[in-house]
Amino acid sequence: MRTAPTILHLDMDAFYASAEQASKPSLRGKAVVVGGIGPRGVVATASYEARVFGVHSAMPIGQARRLAPNAAYLVPRFQLYREVSEQVMGLLRELSPLVEPLSLDEAFVDLEAGEAAWDAASARLVGERLREEIRAVTGLTGSVGIAASKMLAKIASEEAKPDGLFLIVPGTERAMLGPMSVRTLPGVGPATGDHLRRAGITTVEEIAEAGEDELVRLLGKSHGASLYAMALAHDDRPVVAERDAKSVSVEDTYDVDIHDRVRVRTEVQRLAERCVQRLRGAERSGRTVVLKVRRYDFSTLTRSETLRGPTDDPAVVREAAARLLESVDTTGGVRLLGVGVTGLADYTQEDLFAQARAQARAQAEAEARAAEGEGETEGVDGAGGEGQVAAEEVVEAADRRWVAGHDVRHEEFGHGWVQGSGLGRVTVRFETPYSEPGRVRTFRTDDPALVPAEPLPLVAEGDARRVGAGEQGAGSGVV
Repeated sequence: MRTAPTILHLDMDAFYASAEQASKPSLRGKAVVVGGIGPRGVVATASYEARVFGVHSAMPIGQARRLAPNAAYLVPRFQLYREVSEQVMGLLRELSPLVEPLSLDEAFVDLEAGEAAWDAASARLVGERLREEIRAVTGLTGSVGIAASKMLAKIASEEAKPDGLFLIVPGTERAMLGPMSVRTLPGVGPATGDHLRRAGITTVEEIAEAGEDELVRLLGKSHGASLYAMALAHDDRPVVAERDAKSVSVEDTYDVDIHDRVRVRTEVQRLAERCVQRLRGAERSGRTVVLKVRRYDFSTLTRSETLRGPTDDPAVVREAAARLLESVDTTGGVRLLGVGVTGLADYTQEDLFAQARAQARAQAEAEARAAEGEGETEGVDGAGGEGQVAAEEVVEAADRRWVAGHDVRHEEFGHGWVQGSGLGRVTVRFETPYSEPGRVRTFRTDDPALVPAEPLPLVAEGDARRVGAGEQGAGSGVV
């Protein structure tokens, strides 16, 4: 581990929800939940206002609605999130050639490699300047952790949340980590935490005191040894610069093991959707679909299926992932699920049969909705029934189905976003990221004057300027 705190970890605060609040003036300061809004949907991100009610990511959307019935429930707009993420990553790459993105809203930066910082004082200045620039360019806030290793920098950014900076001075790591919960360390989830608690180990200092041999006895050689090293603040992993991807994958770890087979299937379908969105964002396609399942006992299984040719069709990836899941026994519980695509290419070989099946299903669903008279309502305020909506559902002009939270434009009233739809009507609030909270109007779902629109930038072009000096963000701390 290096002797200067020059590893920076950036974590954007409640990224999806914050982007929605910045985009929609009427939602600023209010509870916002982003995710699949159907009855089997899952929370992707909750604003800090929603977290007060106990809502958190990976929670079933039905449970979130019971906890926060008056929150705004929105379907993700990944196009917007990717655009903002690229702005943030661009700022990080100006600091150093060694930037390791972990997701759209999280990355490590080696400040020393970019000669941006060499000691605690210079690292703090860089961190404060970065937070100011992110706010100026995107209108959003990020929490920054700075330390001498990746593990400590990530822990520091958690301590900095929300909208703060936390720097760990080398030599103080053991004293800082000691009283913290064992759950603070990476890889310690609910199951491991309970196992350690039953052995009388609840803090990081107690892990160190137990010794490596005892941890290996409790958790196994690999997990026990790595946990002991982390408790001693040992972490020599380098920041690895982004390289040409050989695979694209997404995964989720769950606070509580999933035992319901239907829920497992739903989670796999959701992860497949997210994986394809990331694949398309990279303008790639892939030939092999991979399913990863970590079971209740920490055993990890992977299954893969190679297709006839590269694809970026979500229906193809979903169906392949579903087939792979059928070969995995999940009756004991699942603590992690992942879906990935490998064998990447720059082109696709369209799977016409899968497309035909998807179109047939969509047509059947549309006919079923028509037969039911569109009796359910989907919207942002939690009232009414819930229509099942995919994570990145596209509004098709053909069936005039409008998605809560997505952008629209009206010939007379300009830019707005969908608050809700149902019973042949769609409710729109007309406002932009740069306006005051706007007025709400209702139209027929087939109104020709109302059309889908692209998301607007969160900061007007003339205002997206660098901040050389000025107000510092709140919440700075140092250990």
